[in-house]
Amino acid sequence: MATQLEKFDSSGGFSVEKIIHIDELHNAKELNSLEIKNSQFTDSSTTNYILRGLNTAVLQLDNVGTQIPIASNTLNFITGNIIAVNPTGVVYGAKIESVAFANSAGLVSVLSSMNTVIKDDIPAGQTWSIEPLGATNRFSYSTTRAGTTNVIKWVVSTQVISIEWQ
Repeated sequence: MATQLEKFDSSGGFSVEKIIHIDELHNAKELNSLEIKNSQFTDSSTTNYILRGLNTAVLQLDNVGTQIPIASNTLNFITGNIIAVNPTGVVYGAKIESVAFANSAGLVSVLSSMNTVIKDDIPAGQTWSIEPLGATNRFSYSTTRAGTTNVIKWVVSTQVISIEWQ
């Protein structure tokens, strides 16, 4: 017997395990990442992620060290909006725009970066720094904390625009 396929319809939104991901007003919520891909040009996409970490670390997507996946044979424009804060409310805010290249073996090389510091309240004698970091089919940021024992919390909202070059 033939089955007629129907378009997806949900007047109350869409949820997984009772967590609403798309509400009735078409708002997407509580997503780990969001990929936008044009169905006409499948060789390019843009994906948004949130990375976190403490003190001196390689920032990650979760609690097991997962970094942003980067496909082999791609050129990527990566924008990170950075906030770092300590328990006393000292704030560092910046934006890093990077171009990263992933070769056929997946080795990700950061070709260049531009860093714009937006807010820097870091006390004299302390060092808080962040740098883009490429690895095999992965991208993240490496952070450094020096001159203090205060916990520094790092959060980076990262957008990756990627295009296959081969």
